[in-house]
Amino acid sequence: MKKLTFVLFVLFNFSCVESQNKEIDQKKIKEDLNEILTDISQNYIYLKDKKIDLDCIREYYEKQISNIKTEEHTILFFEYLLDEFYDSHITLNTNRNSSFRLFSPIYTILENGKFLVSNVWQTQIEKLNQNIVGTEIIKFNGINFEQVIKEFPTHCNNKNSLKVKEWIANKILSGRYNQPRILTLKFKNGETFKFNLDNVKFRNNNSLLTSKIINEIGIIRINNSLGNNLLISEFDKTLDSVMNTKGLIIDLRNTVGGGNSYVAKGIMSRFINSELPYQKHVVFDESWDNQPKIGRSWVEYVSPRNKQYKNPVVILVGRWTGSMGEGLAIGFEGMERAQIVGSEMQQLAGAIFNFGLNNQKFGYQLSMEKLFHINGTAREKYVPTNYIKQTTTVKDETLEKGIELIRKMTK
Repeated sequence: MKKLTFVLFVLFNFSCVESQNKEIDQKKIKEDLNEILTDISQNYIYLKDKKIDLDCIREYYEKQISNIKTEEHTILFFEYLLDEFYDSHITLNTNRNSSFRLFSPIYTILENGKFLVSNVWQTQIEKLNQNIVGTEIIKFNGINFEQVIKEFPTHCNNKNSLKVKEWIANKILSGRYNQPRILTLKFKNGETFKFNLDNVKFRNNNSLLTSKIINEIGIIRINNSLGNNLLISEFDKTLDSVMNTKGLIIDLRNTVGGGNSYVAKGIMSRFINSELPYQKHVVFDESWDNQPKIGRSWVEYVSPRNKQYKNPVVILVGRWTGSMGEGLAIGFEGMERAQIVGSEMQQLAGAIFNFGLNNQKFGYQLSMEKLFHINGTAREKYVPTNYIKQTTTVKDETLEKGIELIRKMTK
């Protein structure tokens, strides 16, 4: 009995020590709140564009600190703070079960007061039994969709703004990892049905890229690997194997994770025979010794490499073409080396840099540079020259247009 009592005593004390180790230090969270707001005010290049009152954020989130009791609460605290800026490019580099995902396999827009499904990620979804493009989103998990938007956990952005409202709507469709995503959708004829987003099955893409040749047209599909440096040599081998095709299609509709400019330039370098500009960077204005602010900008170039592919090229893009995928698309067009086909892209703004928090094990990313097409169009506002409005999931309208363009250019 004495031994049992001793064991229980040790376990109890160990539990107390473990609990103390995990205890949340709210003073440190306040320090980190001040730090992140300072970093945002000094480095976030889109701050003026967002028109968010930092005093509102400071006041509201300071009041929430006393409610933070767990590590998960801490993560959500900073996650919601970044969500105030309705910018999918600035995120924490960690998440928990109650965090929101970064994207959804469907995209909605607000049109004539209704939230309509405008795009479906058909290149990644195995099969859909119904064509839901154009349907209206009525409810989310049984709750009126407009009400869910009102209750979204941000408090300092303007939820009546079209941009803010659409961003929140798509964040809701992304959903929390630990909650269902059951939509009530309505067809134009008034018929409604329930659609479970979590039942959507995705194709497995284990390789960095896939390729095939259809009627002497090469098709190379990048499998969300623009951040993997090994893609360059893999792309080289694949391009060499389709070098004798009449034309080439590069499919960037599965680059939702973005990538880096090293890989992007490695790809573009195979399609040019002289050094060419592919995008423009704009950074914070400089001011020294209380002198006037002077704008800073620079143009990034691509240098040719290895054997050049000289025949016509078409790039396919869509709502799941993200970040460096978007940069690759505008780069090919800026160099006048490809036609771009598809819908709006992911519209991730600027070039991101990593920031840390003094008292946390996690950090976040923040946009510090604006990026532009060589013609001056902001990357996040770019719309493909050959615009495709998705109307169905029965056929691949974007790919069909790409093949059509190649055929016209090779006649």
